[in-house]
Amino acid sequence: MSDLTDEQVRQFVQQAKSSGMSETQIEQLALSRGFTADDVKKMRERIAALNTPAETGATINSPSVSREQNDQNKLSTAPPVAARSETAEAELPVFGASLFSSSNLTFEPNLRIPTPKNYQIGPEDELIIDVYGNAQQNYRTKVSPEGAIRLENLSPIYVNGLTIEQAEQRIIGRLRQLYSGLNTASSGIFATITLGSIRSIKVTLIGQVVKPGTYTLSSLSTVFNALYVGGGPDPDRGSFRDVRVYRSNRLIRTLDIYDFLLRADQKDNIRLQDQDIVFVNHYDTRIELTGEVKQAAIYEVQKGESLKNVLAFAGGFTDKAYTASLTQRRNTPKELQIVTVPSTDIPTFIPHRGDHYSVGAIIDRYENRVTIKGAVFRPGMYDLKKSPTLRQLISSAEGLREDAFLNRATIRRLRENLDPQLLSVDLGKLMRNEIEDISLQREDIVSVMAYDDLRERRTVSIQGAVNKPGTFEYADSLSVASLIVLAGGFSDGATASRIEIARRVRNDTTDLLNDQNVRLFQFNLNEQLRLNETEARFMLKPFDKVYVRTSPRYESQKSVVITGEVPYPGSYPIRDKSERITELIARAGGLRPGAYLKASRFIRNGELVSVDINEIMTKPSDSGNLLLLEGDSIHIPRKTELVKIRGEVLNPSVVDFNRGKSLKSYLNESGGFTSKAFRRKTYVVYANGKINRTKGFLGIRNYPNPEPGMEVVIPPKPPRSDSKLSAPERVAIMTGITSLAAVVLTIIRLF
Repeated sequence: MSDLTDEQVRQFVQQAKSSGMSETQIEQLALSRGFTADDVKKMRERIAALNTPAETGATINSPSVSREQNDQNKLSTAPPVAARSETAEAELPVFGASLFSSSNLTFEPNLRIPTPKNYQIGPEDELIIDVYGNAQQNYRTKVSPEGAIRLENLSPIYVNGLTIEQAEQRIIGRLRQLYSGLNTASSGIFATITLGSIRSIKVTLIGQVVKPGTYTLSSLSTVFNALYVGGGPDPDRGSFRDVRVYRSNRLIRTLDIYDFLLRADQKDNIRLQDQDIVFVNHYDTRIELTGEVKQAAIYEVQKGESLKNVLAFAGGFTDKAYTASLTQRRNTPKELQIVTVPSTDIPTFIPHRGDHYSVGAIIDRYENRVTIKGAVFRPGMYDLKKSPTLRQLISSAEGLREDAFLNRATIRRLRENLDPQLLSVDLGKLMRNEIEDISLQREDIVSVMAYDDLRERRTVSIQGAVNKPGTFEYADSLSVASLIVLAGGFSDGATASRIEIARRVRNDTTDLLNDQNVRLFQFNLNEQLRLNETEARFMLKPFDKVYVRTSPRYESQKSVVITGEVPYPGSYPIRDKSERITELIARAGGLRPGAYLKASRFIRNGELVSVDINEIMTKPSDSGNLLLLEGDSIHIPRKTELVKIRGEVLNPSVVDFNRGKSLKSYLNESGGFTSKAFRRKTYVVYANGKINRTKGFLGIRNYPNPEPGMEVVIPPKPPRSDSKLSAPERVAIMTGITSLAAVVLTIIRLF
């Protein structure tokens, strides 16, 4: 359908409707011919866009509308969007404007309901007459422009202006000429009359509407249907409370949209008739309401309505509103005026056009608050009137806790200029009635300290061979054994005979050296955490540190790995701290016949360590016979008969090893040096990781000896670095040297 032009779409709709098909029937036909539901939706949107009336006024002609068809609004208009003028003074929304700009609300008349009893038949309405019983017949006839219908050979039946009930009586009375005794039990023949397609009507919207013009609507449309099609009252100048309906040059109803918005009252939302005129008047009085109200907006006020009515329009005050008075800004003939409206005047205060009312918020301040915190059972805020004194406030807080510091409490109080002052109170004397009770003032804050608040947090710590070392809260009568239990007991390697305690030195310095600031204690504790009688009476003090030592010969197992050409490769535990490489090889069964020691590799901490295992096997006392550490690994490979040449040669390659070849011969087999080769820096990496470089003297190069498994590396020449001196700097230096030479020659001549 996207390939069709707009003109083709119009022709398709006109042809379908001229054949008497409803919109539903058109959609069903399209679906039966292979179109998807999405195609049908897109076509409906294109039809709606093509039939949208012009904003300056438009007339949409439509054939009779089926009751099974959607309302004409769907085909004639898209939902209007009411926009305020850019020059509007305020950013506030106009109350009620969103009703006609919401795409979720269309006020479409329901065409699938029974025909309303007061519905008046007119030209283009379709009547369906069903005869059933002993005789069966069905008539579908439209009301002619003269207001009559024709049935078979009967004379025209005039039904224009009749309700559906009145028309039914007249039509059945005429049908009795064809069906004797129709709708009587004795005849057995009955008939019913229903409304099929309904007619279209033309309604004109004028005045202060967003889109004035003449619109074609269904005969079931109401005033709200017409207003929605026209975009509703213009938010900048249209009245939402004075919408008039004229019929035959007479005012028949005035609609107040606020009745619907505030009370869901649709008593004046009457059904329109053909040639009705909907007129939206200019608004008379509008005011702005902002601040702490539930719906801040611009409201329209009618004569006789007070400020109390406007607050009701806004839903009333919010929970934080300052309700003692409102601030009003009013326009005078020359300037602005501020008026304070007390709450007592709100019911009788009459707003004027252009007024701006602002509702403030209550201030963040308490008129009767006192606060108590600290060592009481229920700290918090309290009513000053019920707790006017300090003793009564403590009683309201359920009294002092047992750990309360009674020697001193503080009261933070504000002076008249709001400067804070601090008052001290001896709580012990106050609670014993030895001093007079203290009167409190608004916003006083009473602080009752606890003993723990006045001293450093008391802890003890334990370190060393326990399962959960750390810091613990101090408690009176805490012993060393109890602390070890709190720490999860001894770890596997702990020795109970070497427990040491370090204690801070405060006042008692007896038996201490001048430069000793910590007192040390040592204990012997068995595995059942028992002390002798003297040591059992020893109690820890705050901030003591306990150290539990590990057994001197206790150590977790450490292992090394050996792989390659040994009889028993694998992981081996380190026997003692003096075990070396040769001893590990011996424990692994020695060397196999194919072992190539020159290519052996020793890895420590993930890095290759250059060790000549061939040499240390011959001479174990050599310094290369390293002590073994946790994680060391040794790999002894088979003999490798290859040599790798890489770097700046014409053909980097891997060639077989020949003991009779020199290093230069291997380089020639790789095509020789490139122009970028740094020849005198050629070096080799042997299979065991050792590196040997080329040496030279007086232009004669001495290359390293070849070995199986080695790698020959020819590095590139380093890039030439430009002189760091610019041309002017070089000229200046040469000039200086020349001048210095001239001075030297002059001095020589003088002597």
